Amino acid sequence: MVTKIISGGQTGADRAGFDVALELGISIGGWVPRGRRAEDGIVPLKYGGVVETPSDAYEERTAFNVRDSDATVIFTCGPPGGGSVLCATFAESFGKPVLALDVDRGTVAEAISILREWLAEVSPGILNVAGSRLSDSPQIAEKTAEILRGALK
Repeated sequence: MVTKIISGGQTGADRAGFDVALELGISIGGWVPRGRRAEDGIVPLKYGGVVETPSDAYEERTAFNVRDSDATVIFTCGPPGGGSVLCATFAESFGKPVLALDVDRGTVAEAISILREWLAEVSPGILNVAGSRLSDSPQIAEKTAEILRGALK
């Protein structure tokens, strides 16, 4: 059972993870870049419980969140790229379970089912939610939230 959702606080999938957790009464946390750096300025203060990394590099917070979670789910619109690929690489190097979900493939109901089955199999207490940022995938936050909400209820 997921008792905590962590993320790097970036726009898009990361913040959707925080929003769904707060909506469902699940605690949040994780690592964010120094200065709460995000593409839209700073990670909003309403997302408490996050800790700033020593540097402002996105790669550092990605590694720390994978390391400190029990499993990682990566939400993308289309094939993973950039930071999502790096996140999957960190999961592999840390020996952590990882699921990449392309929200543009199949239906929302299918994605919910896939995520629900994977969560039951790996049983993470701390789930790292990662994926596309809003500027790259304008629909990612909405789709991520819908899938997480359905899988975690």
